[in-house]
Parts: sequence; structure tokens; C-alpha cells
Amino acid sequence: MPLNFRAAITEHQTTFNALAALEPALLAAVDMMQATFAREGVVYVCGNGGSAADAQHFAAELTGRFERDRRGYASVALTTDTSALTAIGNDYGFDRIFSRQLESLGRKGDALIAISTSGNSGNIIAAVELARQKGIGTIGLLGRDGGALAKLVDVPLVVPGQRTSRIQEAHIFILHCLCEPYEV
Repeated sequence: MPLNFRAAITEHQTTFNALAALEPALLAAVDMMQATFAREGVVYVCGNGGSAADAQHFAAELTGRFERDRRGYASVALTTDTSALTAIGNDYGFDRIFSRQLESLGRKGDALIAISTSGNSGNIIAAVELARQKGIGTIGLLGRDGGALAKLVDVPLVVPGQRTSRIQEAHIFILHCLCEPYEV
């Protein structure tokens, strides 16, 4: 199949044009994160595959510097500790790799950003369910119709579209937007 670059650009632009409808949910996510940081809480992030890389990228932007010098904000990508991931996966199963870490680390008043292009990843669902039990606020960065997670999270950010690549492009854009407003 030959590359149709112009078609890819058009599809990307169509996806991004639809993001304006997410502004109210995006502002709610910003409010949740600002409240978390104001009380010195932690924002946890999880996802699988490319979404795991996005989780890492986002946590690094918050703890490091995003476009300017500012204080760092407590954020942990639950995707990065290979010893924890493999031990938990081996002992409890893949569906518990994030929830078990959150069970150990998360506190009431923290926040969890759950990234899933389908909205149906079992290990992400388990993390959100555990977060809700612990009083941890939840934000879903989702795609397609939002899947099961759209109804489970406090703030669903559902990128419309069917192609994983376009959804992931929008996810990283949204994550960058979530990095901008902090001077708590």
C-alpha cells in the first residue's frame, strides 16, 4: 500500500478539529490536577503500548520542565518499573500490574490518568476501579466511543475516531495541554 501523506494529514486535521468539543472535560481535568497538586498529591499515569510511552512522557513533563522553568509536580508513570511490572504480572496476572502499584502508592486525593485508545483494557479498568475505591480522582484519556472506561472515570476525554494512530496523536496533544497551566 503506498503512502498517502495528504490523506493522513486530512485525517489528522479532522480528528483535531473534533477536539474542541472536549474543552469542558479538559478544563475539569485541569481543575482535578490543580487541586491534586495544591494538596501536594501525586498524579499517576498508566497505559499500554504507545499509551505507556505517552504516560512516561507526560510524567516526565510534569516532574521536569515543560517549556519553561517552573517547579516540578509529583507524577509517576506506573508503566516504568520493570521489576514491579514483571513481579506483579507473574504473581497476580497482567490485569493487576497497575492496580497493585496504585494500591501500594496511591492516597486519597491523588489523581490517576488512565490512557486507553479502546477504553476497554483490562489492566486500565482494574486501576480505575481501585482508584475509585481509594478516593483517587480519575481522568480517562480514551478513543473511539470511550469503551467501558468512559463510564468508570470521573472525567472522560474521548477522542472521536477509529484509527489508533490518530487517537494517539490527539492524546499526546491533550497531555501537552494538561502540562501548561501549572503555577500552584
